[in-house]
Amino acid sequence: MLRRLRDNLTARVLLAIALGALLGALFPEAGKAMRPLGDTFVKLVKMVIGPVIFLTIVLGVANVADIKKVGKVGGKAFLYFEIVTTFALAIGLVVVNLTKPGAGLDVTTLAVGDVSRYTSQAKQLSIVDFLTHIVPASPVQAFAEGEILQIVFFAVLFGAALAALGSAGKPLVDVLDRTSQVFFRIVGIIMVVAPIGAFGAMAFTIGSFGLRTLLPLGRLMLDVYLTMAIFIFGVLGLVCRLYGFRLLEFLRWIKDEILLVLGTSSSEAALPRMMDKLERFGCERSIVGLVIPAGYSFNLDGTSIYLSMATIFLAQAYGVDLTISQQLGILLILMVTSKGAAGVTGSGFIVLASTLSILRVVPIEGIALLLGVDRFMSEARAITNLIGNGVATLVIARSEGAFDEERRAAAVASMHVPGARAA
Repeated sequence: MLRRLRDNLTARVLLAIALGALLGALFPEAGKAMRPLGDTFVKLVKMVIGPVIFLTIVLGVANVADIKKVGKVGGKAFLYFEIVTTFALAIGLVVVNLTKPGAGLDVTTLAVGDVSRYTSQAKQLSIVDFLTHIVPASPVQAFAEGEILQIVFFAVLFGAALAALGSAGKPLVDVLDRTSQVFFRIVGIIMVVAPIGAFGAMAFTIGSFGLRTLLPLGRLMLDVYLTMAIFIFGVLGLVCRLYGFRLLEFLRWIKDEILLVLGTSSSEAALPRMMDKLERFGCERSIVGLVIPAGYSFNLDGTSIYLSMATIFLAQAYGVDLTISQQLGILLILMVTSKGAAGVTGSGFIVLASTLSILRVVPIEGIALLLGVDRFMSEARAITNLIGNGVATLVIARSEGAFDEERRAAAVASMHVPGARAA
């Protein structure tokens, strides 16, 4: 029993999450003190994200015979991101209008928090600034600050230049390939302490905000979780079926990554392993290297659902009756602003504040009402983002003829072998 628990990451993370929630609920102060455990684990993962993304993209691009294919894959991915994100935003708007979680809510009875740092950043948010920010002033700075889009931009250029060298660049490709193996081994070492990170993050969340904070905004939380489930099993499930995949089979393959995100409330915590899992599931390395990092900035399905629902929720809570044209305007605004805050800490609140400041209909200070429950809903957002990007990679790989059915069959078979590990 103990040996099975030791070898099963899923069981260990689940147990850690449960123990963390119990500690936070029974001993809030002790739960709050566990924050360094969660923060340190997330830092460990972020430490390797930059190099893993860089090496995966460079090796993927360098091994593509036709460089034009890179541009084709990128264009196809962005088209897919925009279509699916629009569906996510629309579904959020439809559900929140039908369920009306904010109607009749007395905002004066709700605890509020300080949102000044989010509102100040929202004023600085600009899509033009975001686009120019993609080009790093220095590659070293991009790695040091963990700027994913800047790393992606530099890696694509580096890979294209390396591919152009032909056979002369082969020795460097071999060195980078071995270096990549080292970094994925480091990821494996970091995952050993994943349960400790999940325990600390969950204990801090419950200890800081408490289960009582869920009650006043419970309807909104329930509606958000329900909508994300509809999106995952409805929209993404249909997309998978159209491209010859089974969603439940894929979810089982990435269950460890889903639980890791649940415990840490950060989709970045699972990014290196997710890239490895997708390759082993059958996706070509070049597709994984391009789609996953770009998706973390442009394909935030869970965040899109939350933003559309939170905006209408606040309008309902403040008694603001939005017309159909105003809601369509919100949809269009979020399609732009949700891209502008990609990769920014607390981006959900920054985008929400930015959207409300553009609308000038709902008080921007209203986002303070959501601070108490945002940590709990961030788990649903992060999991939906993770699954959405995984499905996007499968779709692009299939459409490009870059998917290996034999590897998928082997991956699926390994899940049915007793004692076998997918990690």
